[in-house]
Amino acid sequence: GLSDRSQHTSACSAYRINPKRKLGLNRVAILSIINSHNKVAVIDYGLGNLFSLARALRHVGADPEITADEETLMGAAGIILPGVGAFKDGMQRLEQRALVNPMLKFAESGKPVLGVCLGMQLLFDASEEFGHYQGLGLVAGKVIRLLASDQDGRRVKIPHIGWNELHPAQENLSWESTNLCGLKPGDAAYFVHSYVPKPLADRCAVAKMNYGGHWYCAAIEQGNISGVQFHPEKSGEVGLRILGNFVNRCKATVPC
Repeated sequence: GLSDRSQHTSACSAYRINPKRKLGLNRVAILSIINSHNKVAVIDYGLGNLFSLARALRHVGADPEITADEETLMGAAGIILPGVGAFKDGMQRLEQRALVNPMLKFAESGKPVLGVCLGMQLLFDASEEFGHYQGLGLVAGKVIRLLASDQDGRRVKIPHIGWNELHPAQENLSWESTNLCGLKPGDAAYFVHSYVPKPLADRCAVAKMNYGGHWYCAAIEQGNISGVQFHPEKSGEVGLRILGNFVNRCKATVPC
């Protein structure tokens, strides 16, 4: 679980190499195994804040690699699918770079996957953005447009740009075992979007935000698949905490 830093540490320590143990591995191989715990692949498909995300990951102890290479991706402890722009363009770019099947294969491996902004939306079955387009289908549900008016009929500015508070998606839901571990209801993150995913199963949503008087999904988790609609790399300490929790989850799921 991801309940606190001590548990992250103990989860990782179970896989530490005892230098006194005879493993039959040379020093380079051992270092390679150790480094693989920190390796997070940031998927490069031509859309997203790749370098700012990589900087944030280094800040929380990861060894990020921006890549579109299947072998590099499959060798990572976890992958992040970033993204800005339209859903259709995102899926087309993934297909053009032959990244769809590697991503699905990686997800099946059980290692952690995190979608950010458009990347989170691409995890879903489909989107209504500028038509109807199929997504990766890793999470059941669809991507819908933010409502254009509030509950009183007043116009709401779209896209939604700026800071907004995060709240548990369901009453009495704890963030203790999620990527949001250590955050408090009301902590804010930075959003830039016009569309938002709507999970088919309510239990997939772990955080919600309110915009124009309407509640929307802000973060999801389903097994090893997770996503955030906001930009953690632009969300200060809140974003770093989320990325740090994700990195610790990656470390805990890579056996030596």
